[in-house]
Amino acid sequence: MSTQPTERKTMKAIALTSSERNTIQWKQLWSLVALYGSIVIGWIAYQNYQPKLLEQFHFKNYTLLLAIAQGIILIVTPPVAGKLGDRYRLEQGHRIPVISAGISFASMVFMAVAFTLFSNPGEIFRWILPVLIIFWLIAMSIFTSPALSTMELFSPIDKLPRAMAILTIVANLIYAVEPVIVDIIDYVGAPLTFISGGLVVFISGIALKKNSLTLFTTSENKEAKPEENTQPDLAKSNYAFIFFMGLVLGTATTVLFNLFPNVLEAKIGSLFNGWQGKIIMVNILVLSALISWPVSNLVNKLGLEKSFWGSAVAIAVSMVFVFTVQSVAVVFVMTILFTVMFTSLSVSALPLAIKQSTFAEKVFCVGIFFSGVALPDSILEVLQAL
Repeated sequence: MSTQPTERKTMKAIALTSSERNTIQWKQLWSLVALYGSIVIGWIAYQNYQPKLLEQFHFKNYTLLLAIAQGIILIVTPPVAGKLGDRYRLEQGHRIPVISAGISFASMVFMAVAFTLFSNPGEIFRWILPVLIIFWLIAMSIFTSPALSTMELFSPIDKLPRAMAILTIVANLIYAVEPVIVDIIDYVGAPLTFISGGLVVFISGIALKKNSLTLFTTSENKEAKPEENTQPDLAKSNYAFIFFMGLVLGTATTVLFNLFPNVLEAKIGSLFNGWQGKIIMVNILVLSALISWPVSNLVNKLGLEKSFWGSAVAIAVSMVFVFTVQSVAVVFVMTILFTVMFTSLSVSALPLAIKQSTFAEKVFCVGIFFSGVALPDSILEVLQAL
């Protein structure tokens, strides 16, 4: 008699877990969105303050060296962190320990940078700053890939584009209001910015950990395997294709943020009363955010692979026209095409990368994907530092 209530609770929990796997887990997804938003804001703060700090502490001569180190870290660290994440998944049942360790490390580095700036270090201790910058890059890279890979836990594979659409909307809107964020950062100053950044990352990381762990309580504290999730597992992960997908997305993103502003200002700025390139880019990001959800529905209908290849080809064509054609009308149409296809690529590439990985290498493959994303911008950073 006494065992029947327990058995009924267990069966109910298992049934609930099974049904939940067919729907998006919104509570967990919004925790991931909050963490991702804090990561984006952290990168904005870093990109805003890095050149200023290098100049303030007389490290301008090391800009090239730091750019090379940054590129190596952003390309190498994600797969390494992914390997650790997969190891913990197989040994402990989930990837949360790696995410927690990375978030704690990143928060500590945020605080260390803030303390260093508050203390206004002298000639000897000023060398702590570039070391802390390197540590910050490593810390952010350690947990970003494992954290974003949890998206496949919060959504069935056929709904991953919709989940990715939420992340795309948040990221694009944050980047769209980057000038406002930069003004706020400049107003509060570097020390308070890094303290706030550390707190935001830590709090959002704790929320993700707390909400994610509830997914494993009814499955022996382990992530569901493919056969439990009705998804067939691949025999081998497609590393080259996964890296290529990241490379395509990274190239499109690098062109949008670094090359398009000047080109579009010169070619179509006259259409909008002389808009500056940054304003045009902001409008592209806002439009991308607005259409992300309907585009994700279209991606679901077409399928991930068709959406990715169609988006990749269309983006390549639109970029060629934008850079080579002088007609205002043609460039404007190609800019709209780029915006739509960039949105499609943003919501399809990472879900397809996850789909192209085996169960045992989910986080590692996400790391490979983000290595591809980081490569084009890293190359451009080094070239600009020469």
